[in-house]
Amino acid sequence: YRDDDDINDVASMAGVNLNEESARIMATNSDLVGTQIQSCKDEPFLAAIPLHKRVLEMAKKLGITDVPAEVVTFISHATQNRLRTVIEKVTVITQHRMESYKDDEWYEQATDVRSQLKFFEQLERLEKQRKDEQEREILLKAAKSRSRQEDPEQARLKQKAKEMQQQELAQMRQRDANLTALAAIGPRKKRKLDSPGLLTIGGEGLGMSGGSQAGLGTPSSRQYARQKITRVNLRDFIFYMEQERETSHSLLLYRALLK
Repeated sequence: YRDDDDINDVASMAGVNLNEESARIMATNSDLVGTQIQSCKDEPFLAAIPLHKRVLEMAKKLGITDVPAEVVTFISHATQNRLRTVIEKVTVITQHRMESYKDDEWYEQATDVRSQLKFFEQLERLEKQRKDEQEREILLKAAKSRSRQEDPEQARLKQKAKEMQQQELAQMRQRDANLTALAAIGPRKKRKLDSPGLLTIGGEGLGMSGGSQAGLGTPSSRQYARQKITRVNLRDFIFYMEQERETSHSLLLYRALLK
């Protein structure tokens, strides 16, 4: 009597013993059992010889005299993985810092520090101009006065007024000379890059004439976008070290804050 499994077992019906075949395979490839086969060479991230020397120096302090090469390779790969993680996190921080929310409909501007600074600069400029006008009036009055008494302060003011008038006269002459030179040169010629017959692609101008203008001058012309560069600065690294538990109270963070 045979069960259904025996009837449906094609291997046994063909006279093949699976147990014997498995034993032969294990005996043939016994040297490959438990090993890992890689298609590429395992190259360490750090230089193996200097790293091995450094690890040996640290191990001798702890009473260890021999460090296998596999340990050095493992440390090298761990360093590479750690550096990759740090770079990825700092890159995300930098991208968040560079994001602009001016065109986002969910955000509205509450304060404009740049406009406030411009307003204060304009106030300072007007105040300085008012003081200069007052000083100029005082100097002009001192220059027009014809007192017979020899006052040293009055003489100093007259001398300063004379110097101011000479400086204003020199500025007027320089301005007239500049206007005369510009009139002699003539109107500025328009550059070729600004002409409507040129198409700018990737920051370079391409000339067009005749039939090529109809093909390249269309709005659907292909333009190559410039590759965006992410620039990481020291502030991003400091922010990263403040967020990490391992470096939030480290000496490296305090040294970076002191720079």
